[in-house]
Amino acid sequence: MLNAGDLKRGARVELDGDPFVVLDVQVQTPSARGASTLIKVKVRNFRTGNVFDRTLKASDRIAEPELELRPVQFLYADGDTHHFMDTQSYEQFTLGADELGDDRLYLLEGLEGLRSVVYKGRVISLDLPSSVVLRVRETDPAIRGATAQAQTKAATLETGLVIQVPSYLEAGEMVQVETGTGRYIARVKG
Repeated sequence: MLNAGDLKRGARVELDGDPFVVLDVQVQTPSARGASTLIKVKVRNFRTGNVFDRTLKASDRIAEPELELRPVQFLYADGDTHHFMDTQSYEQFTLGADELGDDRLYLLEGLEGLRSVVYKGRVISLDLPSSVVLRVRETDPAIRGATAQAQTKAATLETGLVIQVPSYLEAGEMVQVETGTGRYIARVKG
């Protein structure tokens, strides 16, 4: 059991019998004497993907869900169905686009470093690596003199993800993208 006051971003909790991941935590300390500190958390349901806010008292006890994390590899996408393989048992499973949400925009065939989140014997979600390397499929031409100032432009990556990149990047280049925020990290040679 966790204290609500100890919750941090990325923590996994069980609320109302469902597993959730904490997306954001805000602490409110009331000025009145005797009032308890409130913890406002934004959580996402692992099963449904729904996001909502919840207010807890700092002294509230929160259950941790019994989740199993297993290493998996992304095999391929067939329309809205995404096929994966557990790299320990070699069992294959599928997740739909609605179950993956925006995480599907970081998946390339053969991608390893993923972990499946198993709850009560069923894969309910994926844990992505902290960053992935993707090719820029389409962007405006490079702007001359762009290295002098930090200007950015939109770029569409090979998976369909649209991010802001430095204005000197061109189509065909490889970039490293942070999966948690969708932010450009660096250009990758090669």
